[in-house]
Amino acid sequence: MTFLDTEAIEATLPYVTAAPKDNGVVKMLVSRPEENARRILSRALVSFENGMEGDSWKQASFYKLDDGSPHPDAQLTLTNYRYYEALVDSDEKRALAGDNLFVDFDLSTDNLSIGDQLKIGEATIVVTDKPHTGCKKFAQRFGKDALKCTAVKKWKHLMLRGIYARVVVDGYVAVGDSICKVN
Repeated sequence: MTFLDTEAIEATLPYVTAAPKDNGVVKMLVSRPEENARRILSRALVSFENGMEGDSWKQASFYKLDDGSPHPDAQLTLTNYRYYEALVDSDEKRALAGDNLFVDFDLSTDNLSIGDQLKIGEATIVVTDKPHTGCKKFAQRFGKDALKCTAVKKWKHLMLRGIYARVVVDGYVAVGDSICKVN
């Protein structure tokens, strides 16, 4: 598979950073039922108890509390759909990123802060401080330059790899639902 190099990725950034800042939209929902497995969903329940229904967050989260249970601040991952739209040509390939909510919404630190609440469909979530970084699998699936670009100092604030969130109001979320700040 051919991957974009840093120069080509940089050329896509005006499109990526033009994502809506106030009222965005859910473009794709993905659960990870087990390691390396992905299910693209049209609708899903998100809850404080379970994160996204059908997702393995409770069993597989690498962020843990002192008692070994999954850290609630890493229940959901959100990522900018436009970044992955630039990297690969299908939702099946985009889903390999392993994020739960692919949104057309500005996730940068210029637009969102830790503690900001977002209304998505029936649910409300809060942006947490857990770092969302890429790994070896990300580089294999999207290229070394795509991973490098998520951590480059001048672009790090764009949160190209995405953000973590915790559910504060349970509810259904569907592709096409709006996403907006509530505070």
